[in-house]
Formats: sequence, structure tokens, C-alpha cells
Amino acid sequence: MPTYATAEQYLDYTGQSGPADIERRLARASERVDELLANAIYETDEQGFARNAGERDAMTRATCAQAAWTLAVGDEFGTSSAFKDVSMGSVRLARVDSKDGLAPRYAQDAVSILLRAGFLIAVMTW
Repeated sequence: MPTYATAEQYLDYTGQSGPADIERRLARASERVDELLANAIYETDEQGFARNAGERDAMTRATCAQAAWTLAVGDEFGTSSAFKDVSMGSVRLARVDSKDGLAPRYAQDAVSILLRAGFLIAVMTW
């Protein structure tokens, strides 16, 4: 599986150098982007990268946004973001409120970038 962004691209996107393990985090973020692109149709080269430069750029930016988000929330694997409040004495956990009861797994900016690039279809519910 390709990693859609490099440490240098992350720096260009965020204006900040990543942590020492940024390459691993970008690989993880690329996995999340792949999940979002599961039903997308686009041409790829031999390495699995989009042939179209605009699509490739969107995938890079979405990967950087996903990595930045996981760093900002301090939850690379999406486990602690499931709870808004955690206590240990007499154990008390309060789950994050959401429409479907699931914790966010994807950065809103990553989803927005892929949506604007035409990879995703917006579903509006009123």
C-alpha cells in the first residue's frame, strides 16, 4: 500500500515538522485515506498512486490533514476520542455524542479535501 505523503509534504501542508515517527504516522493516515477511497474510481500507476496530478495532490493533502488531526487530538488509533470524559476512581466513562454513536475516525479536513476532489459523494440529510 502506498503512503500518500512524505515528511516534507507534511511540513509544507502544516507549516510544522512532524514528530520523529512522522513517516509511520503518515503511513497510518494513508490507511485512513484508503478507507475513504474504498469506492472511488481513479487510474493508478504501478506503485498504486493516482495518475492524475490533481487527484494525487488531494490524496497527499488529505493524508497530511489526517495525520495532523490525529496528532492534535492525541489519538492515533481513534480509541480515546470515543470518550469525552474518563475517570478511574469508581470508573466512569462518557461516550462522545454523535449521530451514529461512533467516535470520529477521519479528520473533517481530510474528508472535505477528498470530497472537493470528487472522490466522495456528499450525502445531505435534512
